[in-house]
Amino acid sequence: MPGVVVITDCDHDTVDPERRVLDGHDVELRRLQCRTPGEVADQAGDADVLINQYVPITAAVLDALPGCRLVVRYGVGVDNVDVEAAAGRCVWVANVPDYGRDEVRDGAWELEAARPLRRLATLTWGVIGCGAIGTAVAGRAAGLGMRVLGHDVPQVRSEPPIERVPLEELLEAADLVSLHAVLTPDSHHLVGASALARMRPTAWLVNTARGGLVDSAALLAALDAGALAGAALDVLEGEPPDELGRRLARHPRVVVTPHAAWYSEEAFHTLKTEVAREALRVLEGGRPRSPVNQPAARP
Repeated sequence: MPGVVVITDCDHDTVDPERRVLDGHDVELRRLQCRTPGEVADQAGDADVLINQYVPITAAVLDALPGCRLVVRYGVGVDNVDVEAAAGRCVWVANVPDYGRDEVRDGAWELEAARPLRRLATLTWGVIGCGAIGTAVAGRAAGLGMRVLGHDVPQVRSEPPIERVPLEELLEAADLVSLHAVLTPDSHHLVGASALARMRPTAWLVNTARGGLVDSAALLAALDAGALAGAALDVLEGEPPDELGRRLARHPRVVVTPHAAWYSEEAFHTLKTEVAREALRVLEGGRPRSPVNQPAARP
């Protein structure tokens, strides 16, 4: 099972976990730091598998890599990969949907700083995007006695009970709206001015998925108008933050973290070892554990 696995780019300080998974197999692991699709095309032409973080994987890149059989992302979102083009070129696209599901969750010494607080059992949690992470979040909310509403809920599901509702109903009923959806052209600015107008003025918006799901300008306007209690954001439309992102970060009703809600040492290890295991599965003639496309059959 000889093969070439190329890491197109990553901001991790080590790739030792990936090497340990691949050790003992006839696999060459090569790490690049590509910043453009052109660099990937020029430097990874012999790749059987691409492990990818940020650099876009376009149709032109895939055309330059005729032997590529899998693109696997460090993370859940695959919005920087042309999934449809990959499918048409007999290339699997996979992610690691569950590596951070257990992690994704200015004070004063006086009661007034914390008010108003509500009893959790009286609150409604709305989950948009009920995949692995969204479902795990729903289970924790239900375990605390909260009613859980869900949009984009799979038809077959086990515990916890998630009430499947239209998006408009979820926005109007939830005390906290939590985003766990993938970013696609259809979901870009899913939460914009009209969606924010449906939310309760006492509600909070939490986004740990993708910054592009939220219209930042509309969110800032809603916060300034007092139409929303607050927002907790681990992701922004521009990263590192642009001027609009910095204004959100400085807002007194906003808590911002640097795209790190996924992180624990255990999640980091799972992320890095699972991308390597996905490479082995495909190199051995199998299918990925977590595919996001169904490629055409390879001749």
